[in-house]
Amino acid sequence: MTAKMYYDNDADPAALEGQTVAVIGYGSQGHAHALNLRDSGVNVIVGLAPGSRSRPLAEAAGLRVLDTGAAVTAADVVMIAVPDTAQKSVYETDIAPNLRPGALLMFAHGFNIRFGRVRPPADVDVGMVAPKGPGHLLRSVYEQGGGVPALFAVEQDASGIARARVLAYARGIGSTRAGVLETTFKEETETDLFGEQALLCGGVSALVKAAFETLVEAGYQPELAYFETMHELKLIVDLMYRGGLNFMRFSVSDTAEYGDYVSGPRVTEGAKAAMKDVLADIQSGAFATRWIAVQEAGGAEFRELRERDRNHQIEQVGADLRAKMPFLRPVVVDAGQAQAVASAVPGQEGPR
Repeated sequence: MTAKMYYDNDADPAALEGQTVAVIGYGSQGHAHALNLRDSGVNVIVGLAPGSRSRPLAEAAGLRVLDTGAAVTAADVVMIAVPDTAQKSVYETDIAPNLRPGALLMFAHGFNIRFGRVRPPADVDVGMVAPKGPGHLLRSVYEQGGGVPALFAVEQDASGIARARVLAYARGIGSTRAGVLETTFKEETETDLFGEQALLCGGVSALVKAAFETLVEAGYQPELAYFETMHELKLIVDLMYRGGLNFMRFSVSDTAEYGDYVSGPRVTEGAKAAMKDVLADIQSGAFATRWIAVQEAGGAEFRELRERDRNHQIEQVGADLRAKMPFLRPVVVDAGQAQAVASAVPGQEGPR
């Protein structure tokens, strides 16, 4: 059965008419949600901690900024756009005590609902709009007149009109321009974590490093290895993005296409079994338990893993080469914070 996609005509903006939306957080997703909603004619306020460094950024963009608790008190719709690991504390401290009955509590990712870290009261709507792209893309595509596709879900419908409100929110951030797909918090969370770990972040990163190391250890120049295993990856992914695997294979040489068919399965032998193990850890909650424990212990393991890969040879070689190609708008990551060399990338001060 073909999944149904919902577009602008399926989402009535009147479902949010006269309502105030509080976006809690002004990081990668938060800044894009707030600005897109504002530009769509929605009354938006931003909720931040008193000392947040994002406060002057939001105010400079012309947004009204309140302390988190005050923003929730003033809002009919509350979007939690702070990092997954911070949501439980922010919810319990500032959101739950100030959440109005009948309010719509929104999420951009289902992690905290799926794993029971946030438990909303029965008298509020609970929904999700999860854009399938980073916040700076959600914003830039909106400004160009397009939209980033999204998933949406309703976990709890206390008002009887939660679905209409969630769809109106999706329209407000521009996602119904591209299409939104209905799902559940469980399905979104498990597939999102799996995609990140098995392929989009984890799998791709591991393959790139392994391919680079294989060439360098065989005596090839590191710079050449970088171009073959990292730089050209974007060119291939762009072809897939536009026309799938068939268009990529149509666009490359016959030699490359044949190598795809005969060598790709050799490289990934055993990968599908490993992917099933990864998915099982996600479904059982084992990954979430481990990640939460790492954060509650102070995050030392996370910082060690980050530092180890920051110093990988491919990162050192790549930084030198990218600095000589300003047309790429290269970005240098220092101490965990992205600083754009050519131009700033908005909203990179926090994940999601």
